[in-house]
Amino acid sequence: MDIFYHTPVLVDAVTRYLSVNPDGIYVDGTLGGGGHAESILTNISPKGKLIGFDMDIEAITFSKTRLGKYKDKILFIHGNFSNIKQHLNNLGVDSIDGLLLDLGLSSHQIDDALRGFSFREGNRIDMRMDREQQIDGWKVINTYDQNRLTDIFWKFGEERNSRRIAKHIIERRDKRQIESTEDLAEIISSSTGKQYLNKTLARIFQAVRIEVNNELENLRKALKDSIELLRTGGKIAVISYHSLEDRIVKDFFKEESRSVISSGNKYIPDIQRNALLKVLTKKPIIPSEEEIVVNPRARSAKLRVAERL
Repeated sequence: MDIFYHTPVLVDAVTRYLSVNPDGIYVDGTLGGGGHAESILTNISPKGKLIGFDMDIEAITFSKTRLGKYKDKILFIHGNFSNIKQHLNNLGVDSIDGLLLDLGLSSHQIDDALRGFSFREGNRIDMRMDREQQIDGWKVINTYDQNRLTDIFWKFGEERNSRRIAKHIIERRDKRQIESTEDLAEIISSSTGKQYLNKTLARIFQAVRIEVNNELENLRKALKDSIELLRTGGKIAVISYHSLEDRIVKDFFKEESRSVISSGNKYIPDIQRNALLKVLTKKPIIPSEEEIVVNPRARSAKLRVAERL
């Protein structure tokens, strides 16, 4: 379990932008190894509270140990951040001072071969963040039809060879089930050129993982709910790791920070509205070269932050 101990991504920037109110209530929607949570907790007084969510029960178990000395200031919830509003309502919490979403996989999830996230290992195609859910990567690869696989690879992986790869998967399935990540990687390898193989593998595995965990819809729901949950002056910080996530966050922040909605017609007046967010990061914050050396998995991270008005 020591593998959870990796350097949290952009932790200094997250702490700075959240500007933690010592007596406030904060939510870490993606607890992981507890690195960001620990940074927040050091700035919270005994009157404050951090509520930590994670779909992965192993992350919850680990963080309970790591953050044991803060046990009076933290609550742990095994659940998806898309259901934060419901869980907070159950706790009697109607508003919060800050929300953090670190959308990356934890090092533990990536490096644990049995989780089936990596194409470098030869285990069952799992990819579930919550191992209690029924759908996994095996079911996606072995039961989805060709059109649906093509659509997933294109939408969630932005893979230009999506149709060809889906076709080869179906052809292999007609002979025998595709059991392991190694089997899937072999099929992908036979469908694309060697020059771009690693990128293609990464895109296809990303696409399957997003489908399995419903990641993009969960993100959209959490962002929408944050508007209701954040009190005036509260901050939302989101760390994304690929363009699909970052685009969703960027567009949401842009839309909710608008005070004028164009009518699109010069004869019809524009609509005035109260902006709900103020974007604090005009450009996303990215890791320094020094941080990437310490934690290479941070290299694609982008942090965007907004304040509730």
